[in-house]
Amino acid sequence: MIKSSSPYISGVMFSGGEPTRQREALMELARYSKGINLDIGVQTNGLFPDTLGQLIEERLVDKVALDFKSRFEGYSGQQESGFNFENYERNVRKSFNICKNAYARNILTEFEVVITIFYENEEYIEEISGLIGKVPLVLQQGEHKILRLTKPPFNMTEGEYREKKRQLQENFHPLTLDEIKRIADRLGRKVRIRTREVGEIIYKGREGP
Repeated sequence: MIKSSSPYISGVMFSGGEPTRQREALMELARYSKGINLDIGVQTNGLFPDTLGQLIEERLVDKVALDFKSRFEGYSGQQESGFNFENYERNVRKSFNICKNAYARNILTEFEVVITIFYENEEYIEEISGLIGKVPLVLQQGEHKILRLTKPPFNMTEGEYREKKRQLQENFHPLTLDEIKRIADRLGRKVRIRTREVGEIIYKGREGP
């Protein structure tokens, strides 16, 4: 697909699932893409910093979108499909520092941190904003995964699923653009905001000094 599309595109973006989890496959595809003069982007949750480090060391990536997962989203001390996320916060901080240093040295031409916003993780958003400093920040409208499912998760009965979905729909609708702007105002910085309703906007809000 990359080869057949190459006359019509300037780059490729590897996203998820989690592309850096499949290290050898990602490296092979990145080397091939660079070999035909395509720019390369990677969207990652930061769980595999060694893969990011190798991509950067070999100059095989131009843009990284680091999607910080919050404690609310279950990336600390839980199991998912037999995979242990206990060390996520440590690894994502390592990934951030690798990318930040590469961005400062112009090895990465673009680097951004993306946070998916829910009612439950507002405090964590402020923590991440403070951690990343002047690195560009994207606030992305979140929607509970269960609302997007067409059938119950493996650990829920049909009745439990319907009731959980009803409660979420009533009490935890996706934040509106105005609600996300109010969160951004507390950060004291320029951000980009992404919602389903309006797409992406740049929001300066109440920037700090």
